[in-house]
Amino acid sequence: MSALWSGRSRHEAHRLQPMAVRHLDGVLAVENAVYPFPWTRGNFVDSLAAGYDARVLHDAQGGVVGYLVAMAGVDEMHLLNVTVAPLAQGEGHARRLFDALVAICRGRGATRLWLEVRESNLRAREIYRHWRFSEVGRRRGYYPADQGRREDAIVMSLAITARGGGDALD
Repeated sequence: MSALWSGRSRHEAHRLQPMAVRHLDGVLAVENAVYPFPWTRGNFVDSLAAGYDARVLHDAQGGVVGYLVAMAGVDEMHLLNVTVAPLAQGEGHARRLFDALVAICRGRGATRLWLEVRESNLRAREIYRHWRFSEVGRRRGYYPADQGRREDAIVMSLAITARGGGDALD
């Protein structure tokens, strides 16, 4: 038996809460560690000021493990940013964030969740397909890329159904 065993799952001490300006230093540290073209503090501040749904996942010590920002529309939700810290990837945190987002969608009566993902981000695209997102379109030149170029985005969509059935991560 491990001397570190506490009788709790390794994620039990993690907490998910609404994102606030006070969280942005930690959020930006993760954002800058993950993306070559990260969101700015202004992007996050503007999203919070606009009332977008934003959540931050903290570890037991209060560090940022991941976060999401989503914009509600009429009967739908658009995921703008979801990120997990590099050292925390592969531990189920993205799933927890998506489960929370689907709950938000259901609470708002959204029937569809949309997102864009870089065409080159094969790992994320595979995760989204695993979670039953469908690739439904392409936005040409959507993302900035190296040397002043642009990269296409793949548009993906997920039907949000009532709890207990359908396509929404149940």
